[in-house]
Amino acid sequence: MGPRKKLTTQDPLTLITNGIVLMSEDVDINDESLTAIEWKEYAVFKELLHMVPSLETRLVESSEETVTTMAELIQKGINGARADDTKGVKIAIINWITLKGQSLSPHIPQNMKSGRGFNHERTGALLCPAGLDWANIKTRTKLINGQFQVAGDQWPVFLYADYTYDVEDPWNGLLHSGLLVSAFKHIFTSPSLVDQEPKATHSGNAQIHGMRSMTKASIAYVATQ
Repeated sequence: MGPRKKLTTQDPLTLITNGIVLMSEDVDINDESLTAIEWKEYAVFKELLHMVPSLETRLVESSEETVTTMAELIQKGINGARADDTKGVKIAIINWITLKGQSLSPHIPQNMKSGRGFNHERTGALLCPAGLDWANIKTRTKLINGQFQVAGDQWPVFLYADYTYDVEDPWNGLLHSGLLVSAFKHIFTSPSLVDQEPKATHSGNAQIHGMRSMTKASIAYVATQ
């Protein structure tokens, strides 16, 4: 398969190609030639082999063209699964962010993406970077117009418990948001569990993939839907 390529979890072909190379080299845990990131990527590859019976044999025995096709199919599956998750959350989240006994004004259609983000009072308040005051007209206007560019290290307030940011302790309540928990349940267990009324007749993603706890990757996946 040739030398290893630059690793990126966004590219199944690179992940598989490098995994095959490392597997053929029979690397061990004491191999210092690999970086921590490369070890992590290799662990993902090994987990993929564990999840898909006979995949290892097929990869080793197949041509590069076939391996490429397999990687493309995996990527297609990834894209499809994410699209389904995004669509499901996009519909359900309207109910989650609507205060009990009230309605959103203006109304947000469940199947439409427009009219959300900073362009709506409710969603804008939830997406507002922690530490900024959404109630401040100047701040709100800059966010809506794009004059204020939100940096990657500015957490949106919806990630905090009760949507409350503690300026004295920025870590307090982070990733403890009820909204985040609802989205996680919706994606990884069952939409019916969000309301504490189990109705699912099929196994959820967590059970199918043997997930027994929340991981950094799963939290990031849910938060960026």
